Amino acid sequence: MDVSVDISLYPLETEYIDTIWSFIEVLKVNKNLTVVTNGLSTQVFGQYNEVMAALTADMLQVFDEHRAVFVLKIAKGIHRLES
Repeated sequence: MDVSVDISLYPLETEYIDTIWSFIEVLKVNKNLTVVTNGLSTQVFGQYNEVMAALTADMLQVFDEHRAVFVLKIAKGIHRLES
């Protein structure tokens, strides 16, 4: 089953930009996922099990190294707007 995930990362530290970009770059390594960013959030599209495994691993890495909050919205299907 395909899913769309809208995710925002809020590191609870002064120097937060590198933490956010590192999180996004790790997700982009997985060629089975489509990762799209904008100024407010990151969207991840792909097969449910693959998306959730990637998010679980990447989020755990962030939590191991930083205090942070994640906000996620998950929808069944691929809802990416084509430009």
